[in-house]
Amino acid sequence: MPYDRASSARPIPVRKMGFDFSKVPKKWFYDSTVVSHIANGLHLVFPAGEQFFVRSVRHYLKQIDDPALRARVRAFAGQESSHGHEHERAFEMLEAQGYDIQTWLKRYHRIAFELLEPSVPPVLRLSITAALEHFTATLAEQGLGTEFLDHAHPVMRDLLRWHAAEEIEHKSVAYDVLQAVDDRYAVRAAGLAIAVTLLLSFWRSATAMLLAQEDISKAQIAKERKAARARGQNKRFVLRALASYLRPGFHPDQVDNDQLARDYLQSIGRLAG
Repeated sequence: MPYDRASSARPIPVRKMGFDFSKVPKKWFYDSTVVSHIANGLHLVFPAGEQFFVRSVRHYLKQIDDPALRARVRAFAGQESSHGHEHERAFEMLEAQGYDIQTWLKRYHRIAFELLEPSVPPVLRLSITAALEHFTATLAEQGLGTEFLDHAHPVMRDLLRWHAAEEIEHKSVAYDVLQAVDDRYAVRAAGLAIAVTLLLSFWRSATAMLLAQEDISKAQIAKERKAARARGQNKRFVLRALASYLRPGFHPDQVDNDQLARDYLQSIGRLAG
């Protein structure tokens, strides 16, 4: 399928933000404990996960001959580092609200990055990264292209929309590196299968850990989950995106969402950096 590579040619600015999480309430999303903790669970996965992305892509930096792609890799690393910094500051918010997150974080780090990461070949780590970058860009499109984040606390809404815009800006970097070093379809498909399995496992685990620290009944949890589904918060758009990733000839730049990111960054005066 033909596509416009203009988005890949644009510079990728590295932005420093500095959000103030001190006044964010516990139920910051849809006034729901469950929905807030589903989002918080992803916060807990992000920083170390994005450091993994950077390591996986940088591993191949010396093998990349294209100067433009090398520059995009460096900018990708800078953006991911900024994301990690802001989400780690959100960890402080959760701890100030009384949650024990360090026990879970230490277990997550040990399993994912001390045990699993060294056992996976570098090219498969890169393929996992490319797949998860497509997943995050899909979430980003929902965050910027629908009213979903309108129902979040303003600070968290700004954090997630900024993060979403930058995920779209660098959505094809890891994929282009993968195509440069190993363009086999089987490698791409294997990376997606492993990526989805691991992400959902850790995300669900983090969410369950947070909910276990709440004085909330199973009936209330079920009620809030049902309300979320009724609002259309389901997995269909993710499933469609994952299916598109498996299509032969797929490339992230075929997904027409770049203007969403540009419009948002322009609206906050940060398009250029």
